[in-house]
Amino acid sequence: MRQAGRSLPEYRAIRGSGTILDAIADPDLSTEITLQPIRRYDVDAAILYSDIVVPAHAIGFGLTVTPGVGPEVEKPFRHEDDLTRLRPLDPEADTPYVLETVRQLVAELDRPLIGFAGAPFTVASYLIEGRPSRDYVNTKALMFANEPLWHALCDRLADLAITSLRSQIDNGAAAIQLFDSWAGSLSPAQYQRYVFPHSQKVLDAIADTGVPRIHFGVTTGELLPQIAATGADVVGVDWRVPLEAARERVGDSKALQGNLDPTVAFAGVDIACDAAREVLAANAGHPGHVFNLGHGVMPTTDPDVLTEVVRVVHEEGVVADRATESS
Repeated sequence: MRQAGRSLPEYRAIRGSGTILDAIADPDLSTEITLQPIRRYDVDAAILYSDIVVPAHAIGFGLTVTPGVGPEVEKPFRHEDDLTRLRPLDPEADTPYVLETVRQLVAELDRPLIGFAGAPFTVASYLIEGRPSRDYVNTKALMFANEPLWHALCDRLADLAITSLRSQIDNGAAAIQLFDSWAGSLSPAQYQRYVFPHSQKVLDAIADTGVPRIHFGVTTGELLPQIAATGADVVGVDWRVPLEAARERVGDSKALQGNLDPTVAFAGVDIACDAAREVLAANAGHPGHVFNLGHGVMPTTDPDVLTEVVRVVHEEGVVADRATESS
C-alpha cells in the first residue's frame, strides 16, 4: 500500500515537520521516501509517495492535510456554486513535482512503479465533510437530497483522477491504483447508483494505456462484484473477506490484492509470518494474486516484522504456487 514506508525510522528522519503536501511538493524528498521501502523490504514494486487529495489541493480548492488529523477543507463543498472551485487539472502547471518524482523514480528503479489517485466518492467525502468522518452524514445527505449536484461533483472529480493518472502513466508509472477508501460506508444499491458510474469512468478512461488497473476499498466485501465490474484488472481485498470468498465474488478473470491483517505485525514475527502463510494457502496457487496487507502499514509497526513477512512471501509463495500447479 502507499503507506509502506511510514513506519520506518529512516522515513521519520527525513520527513520533516510540515504537512505531507510539503513533502510531496519536493521531488527529491518524495523520490527518496518512495525508495526507502524498496531498500528495506525488497518488495516487488514501488508505490509513489503522494496523496489522493493532491489534485484537489493543486487546483486551489482550499484543502490541506493537517498532521494527526488528515485532509481538512476550509470551506467545504455545499452548493452548485462550489463546482466552479473544481477547475480542470493541468499536470504540467499544477503538479509538476509529481511528474518529476515519477520520472526520477522510473530512472532509478529496477522494478515497476505504481501510481494512484483517489476515487470520486472518497475525494468527494473529504471535500464535503471538510475533514475525516466516521458517518459521512453531510456526504450522504447531499448525495440523497441533490442527486444532480452529486453526480456533477463526482464527474469533475473523475476528470481530475483521469488527468492525474494519465500524467503519471505518461511519465512512466507501470500500473495504477484507484483508492476508494470509504466506499464501504455504502450499501450495494447506493454504490451502484451513486458511485459505480464515476469509478467506471475513471478506469475506462485509462484502459487504452494498457497498464494494470487496481481498485481498492475498505470494508467493501459486499461491494466486491460491483468493484470488479468497474473495469479493474486487480481488486483489493481487506482482511475481513477470505480470499476464496472474494474470488467467488469477483470471478477468476480478475486478480486479487491482499489481504493480511495489518495488526498481526504487532503480535511478533512468528505470528505474522504464519498469518502470511495462511493468506498464501488461501490463494491456493491462483496466478492472479498480489500479496499485500488488507490496508496500509500502521505507523508504529516494527519494520523487522514486515521484512520477515516479505521474505516468507518471496520464498514460500513461489513454492506454494508451483506445488499447486504440479498437483
